[in-house]
Amino acid sequence: MAARTRLPLLFPKNLPPFRNQKLAHTEAAVKEPAYPPIVPSLTAKSKSAVQRQAGEHVKNICASPVEEKLSLITRIQRMKFIVYPQTFALNADRWYQHFTKTAYIPGLPEKFTLSPEKETGGEEEQPAAVVTVPGIGHDGFADIRSLVTRVILQENWHTKKRKPFLSRKQEQMVGPFVRNLVTGLTFSLAKYNPLLLLSSLDINPQVNFYWRRGQRIIPKGHRRGRQEPIRFQIDDQPNTQIRITQQLPQFTPLEDSYAAEVPEVMLAPNLMPLFRRQYENNIFTGAKLPDPACYGHTQFHLVPDRYHRDRMARQQLSDQVEVFLRANALTSLFAWTGAQAMYQGFWNHEDVTRPFVSQAVITDGQFFSFFCYQLNTVALSVEMDANNPRKNLLWGTESLRLYESVQDGEVVGLNDDVLKLLIQFLINRP
Repeated sequence: MAARTRLPLLFPKNLPPFRNQKLAHTEAAVKEPAYPPIVPSLTAKSKSAVQRQAGEHVKNICASPVEEKLSLITRIQRMKFIVYPQTFALNADRWYQHFTKTAYIPGLPEKFTLSPEKETGGEEEQPAAVVTVPGIGHDGFADIRSLVTRVILQENWHTKKRKPFLSRKQEQMVGPFVRNLVTGLTFSLAKYNPLLLLSSLDINPQVNFYWRRGQRIIPKGHRRGRQEPIRFQIDDQPNTQIRITQQLPQFTPLEDSYAAEVPEVMLAPNLMPLFRRQYENNIFTGAKLPDPACYGHTQFHLVPDRYHRDRMARQQLSDQVEVFLRANALTSLFAWTGAQAMYQGFWNHEDVTRPFVSQAVITDGQFFSFFCYQLNTVALSVEMDANNPRKNLLWGTESLRLYESVQDGEVVGLNDDVLKLLIQFLINRP
């Protein structure tokens, strides 16, 4: 019999290397598939089918014109949380920052300054500081100052004829004052800002915005156990607003928002409390889509009676006055600026390519608060916000008093710094 031999399990070390040898299978030509790829069914009851349906819906929205795009975005009506700009909830500003992904920055952007300039006449310096606005001389500022004085006196001496209805004092007394003030300032400053000549002034307009932020598991019903996005709706009605035909310039580059901090609220929105309702989803800037004045300039909001600082002080809630003003400005400007971005074709799956800017003034007749908002992103849903470093920005001031009182037919303590900010807001242009 032949002897059995045992082959080694390891290759010998002196074999030639395989690096320079060509293998036969690597030279085979790559053939294109003869059949289309297999995709999930659009009608099956499976997770892959649901994902494909969502993808087809997104593609359909992206390929549609703006008017049809807005209709497709707001078509599906589900229960949504109603975000009230003027809310009774305590510390609502932190919740609203989380819902809108907005960082709050105290103060105003660099282009708005409150520092007065001192004039020097010869060798002696005048003791009083004279407030000047870039682009407006002292004569122009004096005319505007006299205009504001006349408006204040008119509302104090000619409109108080009867006692207002319960909780309607701000609406009946201060509302006309704000409208007359905005109308007069807009007309007077049109020669310094030609963009105001083509602007549109809206009285008590409707502003709406609908968006999705976060997700939840449905607790009960036939869809129990499924995940769905949390939907929000803002329905706002400012006292007056100015719309223009050109977009305002950005306050800061979009990349500067990456380092801003937004409060994280891990609780459910109904603990704020917010309440869910189901009705038509609305996205509206105060004008229809074909209107050429499609960009926002400045909104003017009126503090209602139940949030007046005197009533808040009686309820020992004076610390919530500035919180209420910030929450009001944040939600109102986010809704208005977000709707403007939607009118330009941007939405959750097509984020903005440039910042959108708006301004707001909130007043109770004597105290004025100034806010600036820059929208850097509308991609706020869970799937689009995962790797999105952009954040929206809000600048704001504390309450500033316009005047002290009216005595003997004269306005006492008229604050020129507040007038200067009003003028700077209205003459802001591209």
